[in-house]
Amino acid sequence: MTVTEAERDAMSRALALAANGPRGLNPQVGAVILSPSGEILSEGWHHGAGTPHAEVDALSKLAPGAAQGATAIVTLEPCNHTGRTGPCAQALIDAGVGRVVYALDDPGEKSGGGAERMRAAGVDVQSGEQQDAARALIGDWLAVQRLGRPHVTVKWAQSLDGRAAASDGTSQWITGPAARADVHARRAASDAIVVGTGTVLADDPSLTARDGDALYPSQPVPVVIGSRETPADAAVRRHPHAPLFYDGDLAGVLEDLRERGVQRVFVEGGPTLASAFLAQGFADEILAYLAPVLLGGDRLALTDIGVGTIADARRLTIDEWLPLGTDLLAIAHPTQEESD
Repeated sequence: MTVTEAERDAMSRALALAANGPRGLNPQVGAVILSPSGEILSEGWHHGAGTPHAEVDALSKLAPGAAQGATAIVTLEPCNHTGRTGPCAQALIDAGVGRVVYALDDPGEKSGGGAERMRAAGVDVQSGEQQDAARALIGDWLAVQRLGRPHVTVKWAQSLDGRAAASDGTSQWITGPAARADVHARRAASDAIVVGTGTVLADDPSLTARDGDALYPSQPVPVVIGSRETPADAAVRRHPHAPLFYDGDLAGVLEDLRERGVQRVFVEGGPTLASAFLAQGFADEILAYLAPVLLGGDRLALTDIGVGTIADARRLTIDEWLPLGTDLLAIAHPTQEESD
């Protein structure tokens, strides 16, 4: 059976509802329950960890038996496991829903399989409706499921000859205003911004995302990695979010951030930290801001990343070359053979 116009419209509505939910450990999901004639009976979305899932939220607004023979439109395959809440696939079956249309398959090893469970119970199930829009909405969450950790962007600014600072250590500013504004916009789109204690001690950054003189409404959580103590009066301690402090175990840092619901990490520390993320294979995206200046000296943008010979070079695929005023941004990701 093909998707009807009413079902297609309901999926658009479900996607809009899903966007009301918070980003975090759980995906943003929306649901709409349609009568057999195609009229909306109820709507729902996932309000956050521990709350009813979107399907159950929508069903809870109906009288007992009102969903008999109805169609459920959901942006993600109804789950098939018991966590803080029960399996949504079974809830739809128990409610008497006769048809389910969803956008994306649930990638979870434990939570997936809801469609098979519903089909076995006699429910007509259709998948793939507006899957591109659904993927765009929860793409960061899907990346976390695929990677097993948050998505990591490693950023640095460098001179044309590959230096991150002049010989005396000064680095503000290698790039111009347009490049710096681009960085702040990308900070605002991230859940966490990561630096090392060396950067905190040398530059005393606030780690906020600023739109001119104002703060963006969305601010990344500041994360400081390293064994040295951060001063009590450091600017990062006045951030809108309380900073998180970790030692140098990057795998442990990313695991803890994932458990906190962080999906996108923006690494903006110095050469030592950037190189550590690259060397350990934790860089999913690279942003290299290139300024038309020459500095010379030994303050390289990267240090040792584990390449001893040219055959071991970390090959990248360039996604975009983006001009920013007089500067140039290279947006890249590791080629497939490097990321396997």
